[in-house]
Amino acid sequence: MNLFTFTDHDSIEGSEKFRHLPDFFVSAELTCKMPSGTEAHIGVYDVSERQHNQLLRRRGDLVSLLMYLTERRIFFSINHVFSSVTGKREAEDFEWFQQYFPAVEARNSTMLESANQYAARLSKRWNKISIGGSDAHALPSAGTAYTEVPGARDKEEFFAGLRNGIARVAGESGSFRKLTRDVFLIAGEMMREKSWTALLAPLGVLIPAITCLNYHHEKKFGLYWAKEILGESEVQKKSRWLPAPQPATQEFI
Repeated sequence: MNLFTFTDHDSIEGSEKFRHLPDFFVSAELTCKMPSGTEAHIGVYDVSERQHNQLLRRRGDLVSLLMYLTERRIFFSINHVFSSVTGKREAEDFEWFQQYFPAVEARNSTMLESANQYAARLSKRWNKISIGGSDAHALPSAGTAYTEVPGARDKEEFFAGLRNGIARVAGESGSFRKLTRDVFLIAGEMMREKSWTALLAPLGVLIPAITCLNYHHEKKFGLYWAKEILGESEVQKKSRWLPAPQPATQEFI
């Protein structure tokens, strides 16, 4: 069977209309403060409304957040480790990721292929659970990366498979073209919802330049931290994604 979930930023509002569906579970992506002062995105999966509210209260205190997640046996992951989407990174952040996070996001359909490869190698080196998700902000990107647990027949078996390390990730990585397309789609939707924003339409010609700059910044950021954490020799390795087998329970994040 297929399962799906949403991981909106610091919110489960978008999940409310799907909560009653048997193949859906509520999740979120928390923006959390690291002890170093940097920020990180943490995926939390299959949470209740009460649990989500408690997690929001603990976002500024990582130790308290980790204790709550562990005590409630909530599955969680550190997301897009080699991306600058949350700002700067410090070396000590990786020590926290290694010591206290059970899972690493190893496939994200909006992140560069190189960033996904670095994350997959890091997950393997640290013996972590690898997960994948689309991180979609526009409909065409939804479900283009995912996590699967072969043979899982329901949500309970899916999470049991995750914790037992038999999950696999599959799907696309991000690219300049994909990001540019999604930004245009988001801008178009914004103009439909708020007609006054159509006045900003001429600025649309700048979108490709902005996403190009973002692409190169992300590539530079990921390469720097990959060399710092994985080492020069590991960064030079060429990776090849394996094709995903078809019969599996899939989680679209």
